[in-house]
Amino acid sequence: MRLPPGRAAWSRVWEALRPFDPYRSVKAALGALVIGSVIITTLLVFVAAHSDTELRIITIFSIIASLLITQFVAHGLSAPLDEMTEVTRAMAHGDYTRRVRAAERRDEFGDLATAFNRMAADLEAVDTHRKELVANVSHELRTPIAALRAVLENVVDGVSEADPETMRIALRQTERLSRLVEQLLDLSRLDNGVVPLHARRFEVWPYLAGILKEASMAKSAASDPRAGSHSRKDVHLNLDVFPPDLTAHADGERLHQVVANLIDNAVKHSPAHGRVTVRARRGDGAQSLELEVIDEGPGIPEAERHRVFERFNRGGPKAAGQGSGGDGGTGLGLAIARWAVDLHGGRIGVAESPRGCRIKVSLPGVDRDQG
Repeated sequence: MRLPPGRAAWSRVWEALRPFDPYRSVKAALGALVIGSVIITTLLVFVAAHSDTELRIITIFSIIASLLITQFVAHGLSAPLDEMTEVTRAMAHGDYTRRVRAAERRDEFGDLATAFNRMAADLEAVDTHRKELVANVSHELRTPIAALRAVLENVVDGVSEADPETMRIALRQTERLSRLVEQLLDLSRLDNGVVPLHARRFEVWPYLAGILKEASMAKSAASDPRAGSHSRKDVHLNLDVFPPDLTAHADGERLHQVVANLIDNAVKHSPAHGRVTVRARRGDGAQSLELEVIDEGPGIPEAERHRVFERFNRGGPKAAGQGSGGDGGTGLGLAIARWAVDLHGGRIGVAESPRGCRIKVSLPGVDRDQG
């Protein structure tokens, strides 16, 4: 906003006078201290010269007055430094939430405190990002590890043979683990907006069918009583793609993160013998895609719908993505899904549903300029 000419001129004059304002300049405050001490001493000497008061008494009063003024000014100047020292010690012990109140001052210490608080906020953001990265990695690796464990346990227990098809499933999970390790490191560059997308054209039916097969194996692994989880073998997964030859244009691995996390959340919140449906339809643009994951659980309260996609939001037991009962998870599933959808330039949100929860994902496909 541009200031009127009169106010702009006055602002320039006021800024030019800053070195002489003791409230806005440390040098001016020190100068005022010296001038004040000299004036007091001069007045006391003048009083001594025109009265019967001895000079030594005047000298003592002069020294006491100067010390009091100096102590008062010094305390005001050193208080911000003491506060910064205390906050720095707290930061050294891992507490990045502390801030310096001296930022409200108008002098150089206020400017220093403002810069200090900005630095503390940046350090806090870096520390939070580091913790989120570790939690993201743990969350994303859990599903393929569970699926791989289920395949290997079935082979060891004699439930299935170690035939080429079974080994191919195990190999796919191992390859997916390798890709996830590389791709989750991209989260460290998320804030800079430099995470790459490797979009391609693919057929939707076989792609989603593979994800549902992996999710079924993960459900079997989660039902192992040794894992301490509730059995979810009773939840039925359904795929609804129309038309059957539907194609889309997106990054397969990123979209896998979206669908796998949405299915995982839907399974957690499904009732006994419930049904989870993954529905795919053609969107408005070229090779665009409309995805929906629908469950029959308790749904998401309307007041929570704007928060379920936040990281570490574990909410109540009815909030999707937070687990049921004591299985609250890490509160990252839907946050990762939103991140991957945003990376495509798409939209994700909670849609209205007469029963359960319906999460809707819209991917734009190919831009007309690129097509």
